[in-house]
Amino acid sequence: MKPESSSVGKSLWAEAFDRMKKQRLTVLSFLIVILYSFMALGSYFELIASPWDVSLGESYGKPSFDQISSIFGFDIFGRSVLYKAIHGAQVAMTIGLISSLLSVFIGTFLGAIAGYFGGWIDDLIVWLYTTFASIPYIMLLIAVAFVLEKGIFSICVAIAATSWVGLCRMVRAEFVKHKEREYVLAARSIGASHAARMFKHILPNVFHQVIINFSIQFQSAIKSEVILSYLGLGVQDMPSWGIMIDDSKLELARGVWWQLSAATLFMMFLVLAFNLLGDSLRDSLDPKLRSN
Repeated sequence: MKPESSSVGKSLWAEAFDRMKKQRLTVLSFLIVILYSFMALGSYFELIASPWDVSLGESYGKPSFDQISSIFGFDIFGRSVLYKAIHGAQVAMTIGLISSLLSVFIGTFLGAIAGYFGGWIDDLIVWLYTTFASIPYIMLLIAVAFVLEKGIFSICVAIAATSWVGLCRMVRAEFVKHKEREYVLAARSIGASHAARMFKHILPNVFHQVIINFSIQFQSAIKSEVILSYLGLGVQDMPSWGIMIDDSKLELARGVWWQLSAATLFMMFLVLAFNLLGDSLRDSLDPKLRSN
């Protein structure tokens, strides 16, 4: 006899992976993210696009296919715009990864203890994230970044400190729903500690929501870094897509469009890939959507 379904006996993650690998757009998005990751690592170890701060052509040299460094032309100092954009990917991926991990940790931990313990702990954390949510995100981000010193670490802290609210609210609601279910009560009856019930029993059942939030937060952090760098509150002494866009304000008046185009294209493909991956993860992991 044939099995009723090919997904019988498979875990949630295995079934989600099978769904995602059948979607060409999802696979393409994943490959784009991998490409940017290798690009970031290669530029960090100076294996590609190095050195980026050396003059390789004439000032405001137009794009050409004579050599790889001139594909997106040159800036006012004759530096390769392509090399700067590749090193900008290193900054974007670094900030996206670190700030997303910090944000996910803060939101998951606070949401877990609020939903599990309730009482005054829940009231305190709800008041805290309600206060954060009442402040316009971009204004809060700029304020935190302005107080901290400029640099990658400061940007990561600023983004993480202002982007954990949504995940915290969601995790809290999931813990409130799960903490009285039979499997948690059974764990309590055999003497499982609060920490074991929270992070060994409940968290694995809501962790798919954390993964989905991480993919969404990653691309949001990249856009936030570009905004901060554009406003002069971002990274220093290294290329950034935000700095490139800021530099292009005066260049456009001279008809120099290639630096703006390079930064915009590099950012667009990465953000679009993460958006598509986030949508695919949500469709594959959310039980309500999978049942349709």
